[in-house]
Amino acid sequence: MSTTTRPPQGGDPTADAPTPEDAGANRAGIAPWVFFPALAIILTFVVLTLVFTDTATEVFAAVQGSIVGGIGWYYTLLIAAFIGFSIWVGVGRFGSIKLGKDDDTPEFKLPVWFAMLFATGMGIGLVFWGVAEPLNHFASPRPSVTGSPESLAQQAITQSYIHWGIHAWAIYVVAGLGIAYAVHRKGRPVSIRWALEPLLGDRVRGGLGHTIDVIAVVGTLFGVATSLGLGVAQIGAGFDFLGWASDTATLQIILICVITGIATVSVVTGLAKGIKILSNANMVLAGVVLVAVLLAGPTLFLLRDFVQSLGLYLQNVLQLTFDVSAYQGEAGQAWQAAWTTYYWGWWMSWAPFVGVFIARISKGRTVREFVAGVLLVPTVVTFLWFSVLGGTALYQEVFGGGGYVGADGTVDTETTLFTLLSGIPGGAIWAVAGIILITLFFVTSSDSGSLVVDMLTSGGDPNPPIWSRIMWALLEGAVAIALLSAGAGTLSALQTAAIITALPFSFVMIGIMLSLAKAFKGEIEERRRLMRAVERRELASEASEHVFGQLEEYRLDDYAPANGNGNGNGNGHGTGNGVHAAEVGAGGAVDPVPDGGRSRGPVVLRRRRREAAK
Repeated sequence: MSTTTRPPQGGDPTADAPTPEDAGANRAGIAPWVFFPALAIILTFVVLTLVFTDTATEVFAAVQGSIVGGIGWYYTLLIAAFIGFSIWVGVGRFGSIKLGKDDDTPEFKLPVWFAMLFATGMGIGLVFWGVAEPLNHFASPRPSVTGSPESLAQQAITQSYIHWGIHAWAIYVVAGLGIAYAVHRKGRPVSIRWALEPLLGDRVRGGLGHTIDVIAVVGTLFGVATSLGLGVAQIGAGFDFLGWASDTATLQIILICVITGIATVSVVTGLAKGIKILSNANMVLAGVVLVAVLLAGPTLFLLRDFVQSLGLYLQNVLQLTFDVSAYQGEAGQAWQAAWTTYYWGWWMSWAPFVGVFIARISKGRTVREFVAGVLLVPTVVTFLWFSVLGGTALYQEVFGGGGYVGADGTVDTETTLFTLLSGIPGGAIWAVAGIILITLFFVTSSDSGSLVVDMLTSGGDPNPPIWSRIMWALLEGAVAIALLSAGAGTLSALQTAAIITALPFSFVMIGIMLSLAKAFKGEIEERRRLMRAVERRELASEASEHVFGQLEEYRLDDYAPANGNGNGNGNGHGTGNGVHAAEVGAGGAVDPVPDGGRSRGPVVLRRRRREAAK
């Protein structure tokens, strides 16, 4: 029986595996070359926006027009590449690679994992736009879309699917997979830079790596602060809708302070407690609201609409993916900048935040599990959400009495959710539930974003210092408050800033794809090399047993002839008294002749003749 040494486990970190200190972290637990430049950029932006509000708004609007309107074609191609890459690594030969050591098991159970990644990646935006976006597409469709109200309603749902489906989640797959592979498989710190190590090598430890992480920190904080602005705007509208308080800047500032305080407590308690509990609460309450609207509304229509819209999406997804309204002139370009291209930039600005977070919670899952979980499951839930909430509002507009689209063709984006919820039995209760849901998603985005920023500015430490967690959580709220205090235009400037950071980070995303392709290919080749080595050892061992068989001992003087004369030759013939030719084996081996225990010669090994006969 052969004994073969087991090859080394995949995912074992090398002896010189990087630490947070390799990213510049000091004894205080921060990486100065990431922490201070990022902080300086953020504070400079806030100060300049507060002092020169009108000028800053004009500048950012011009920059947004140039970036979002001018390179929409580039973002479109890039998103398509992300989708293709995600499917390639998930379905192909790389899918069995584990994000961790070969015997690691997932840190979080599947329902918890899904709740955390979904609440972080989509939550507050999905609640904000779930009713409003289909209504906006219905009231002001893409320039090339025309037809009856029924046709426009169907196209509105399909267009919302494009913006919130696999296109958005493919961005998170690329960012999250690159970071998860570096962190869990290769033992690197939790930082964007290490996802590019297969491509850049040791350069990720220096200035280039610092720059990558600074871009990620700035983009993450601006993206989260933008969501805070959207969240408080909708919560304030809910308060006003219910008659609790007027939707003023003061109310919004108070709301930011309260929610930031809750988020700070959550981020201090850590990933396995506060963030996990809030994420689960988010999903439970969202599920309750979804079911309530489904049962109270035109249930059969909504289920049929979900199936039909899914089919229309699959039928047109390729065409809609590459549609940049090239033949619709300035109107088409303006629509793309306001919707599709804007979304691609917004998702990419969130990619560092969501990518790091879902990478942090995905240890022990295979590449195939990761891609399927991140790309497909949230997409299906998102489609159901739009079909139920957006479909209910569209049904009222097309077949009912309307009430969502104004006489001038506009939609009150911030209040449509509460209008919908107040129209079902127990409306006031469901409107309150909507406010609570927005708040929970708001807190989850804030505390998750704070944790990610803190990990990046601490050199990739998965458990960064408490004091810096508190600082970044408070800073996110302070940025949103400062901009809201300066005026409505500053929130738009902040939103534009988040989109601008997506442009440089898009090149980082391309680098992550190339790095993953190189690393995965190398790992598969190494796995094959080890398997070939094992097969060769097994084959050599089995061949050795077959050829040589069992060996036994005998002593040379056991075969000495009686008169002291005798010899055997290599042809199996022997002469001499006391030894018969038949007793001489092939190659001169001689069967022992008992001599009463007189042997004292050297011991040798020979193969039994019966084995040779086989």
